[in-house]
Amino acid sequence: MNKRPISPALETAADRLRRGGLVAFPTETVYGLGANALDSRAVAGIFEAKGRPRFDPLIVHVADPAAVRGIVTKCNRKATQLIDRFWPGPLTLVLPKSEIIPDIVTSGLPTVAVRMPDHPMALELIRAAGVPVAAPSANRFGCLSPTTPAHVREQLGDRIDLILDGGACAVGVESTILDLTETSPVLLRPGGTPIEAIVPIIGRVTMAHERSDRPRAPGQLSSHYAPRTRLMILSDEAPDPAACHRAGHLCLRSPQLDVPATRIEVLSRSGDLREAAANLFSALHRLDNLGLDIIYAEQMPEAGLGKAIMNRLRKASAAFSSTAKRPRFHDNP
Repeated sequence: MNKRPISPALETAADRLRRGGLVAFPTETVYGLGANALDSRAVAGIFEAKGRPRFDPLIVHVADPAAVRGIVTKCNRKATQLIDRFWPGPLTLVLPKSEIIPDIVTSGLPTVAVRMPDHPMALELIRAAGVPVAAPSANRFGCLSPTTPAHVREQLGDRIDLILDGGACAVGVESTILDLTETSPVLLRPGGTPIEAIVPIIGRVTMAHERSDRPRAPGQLSSHYAPRTRLMILSDEAPDPAACHRAGHLCLRSPQLDVPATRIEVLSRSGDLREAAANLFSALHRLDNLGLDIIYAEQMPEAGLGKAIMNRLRKASAAFSSTAKRPRFHDNP
């Protein structure tokens, strides 16, 4: 059977991956920075381009559920149920890894995180490359996640070989990560697949205690997803108007607190948490580019995708604690 023809841009990107290059590509969650997951040297390039520590494992992306069998040594019943229900989609499963996956991908862990993205360009790229693709978000480590090609260019510039333009990402927050190697499934990161949709399929899910010394999956560090501008989550009280001169205000449908803001970013005027998640990182990028003193973020309802939104905001806020080491990037390092 003849292969379906693909665009020249996709063919070029697939060739770059096969040759050990780095390609940024769109998914339904955020833009990923991809390399051949079977090529240790190519994967090392991801860590170098992002400034990512080697102890932070990567997610392996596949274009077909059947490809998981070559990546993991065991795919249990719960994993099969979740794959059947949620793939392709924003759900990453952590399973025992096979020897074909280099240790650099998993940061030496005996497990591998794997998912099938729900984006036609991502799936065509992986199929055309003919290899599983290791891909964290296409940004500098610890900084705001990219949901447009412009966000990728701003942070990575000429550090990578190619950026595939697939427009804005539909989901806008990273995938949910679920560890299925324990007796009870463990939620390592809330994300684009709400936990409320998972529990009816496989039963009780345990919430992980975050560990900053040895993450089991991406996004588990206490400080992450951060803008360069200080971010503070508001409680029930508005900040002191004299606290700063130039402030940004991030809210769900309309400001609920009286914040002396230079710029207000509303995530969803209808209060739709899916729309809010899709707009989150773009709104933060816009505020971060204004040269503000601070960004005030109102709390969001912690249901459905609201859990993922608040997870990202808390990690962004934690980056400015007295003990956190702030990630920084420069266009011309």
